[in-house]
Amino acid sequence: MRHVCYLDHKAKELDLILSGKKKMLIRGAMGRKLPYGRVFEGDELFFINNNGEGKIKSKCRVKKVLNSDKMDEKESLDLIEIHQKKLKLTDDQLRRWAGKRYLVLIEIDSVQSIRELVFDKSRYSTMNDWVILSD
Repeated sequence: MRHVCYLDHKAKELDLILSGKKKMLIRGAMGRKLPYGRVFEGDELFFINNNGEGKIKSKCRVKKVLNSDKMDEKESLDLIEIHQKKLKLTDDQLRRWAGKRYLVLIEIDSVQSIRELVFDKSRYSTMNDWVILSD
């Protein structure tokens, strides 16, 4: 599958990924929300900064995925702390994701810049920061 993944512009997530410092993404919610159970090893992720420009400039492959079981706040924080070296979360991001009942941790590799593509999110009925494109 192919996915469009919005990255935290303020936290410079894309820069960290392109430099090789950030090797894992996180998504989470109180319920099982996208991309929980919908992203798999070998899938392609296309990255967009959430700064409103709507341009895809890089992509990667999914190396490994962990979909958590239902967790309490401490278990959620413990899981994040175990993977923080790859996640490189800021304090704001840590506050955002800690305490979620369900987390998805996505390890990535084969990151590369690509020819710029414009992505029109309005074609998809979602307000999420994750869009599934196709098989």
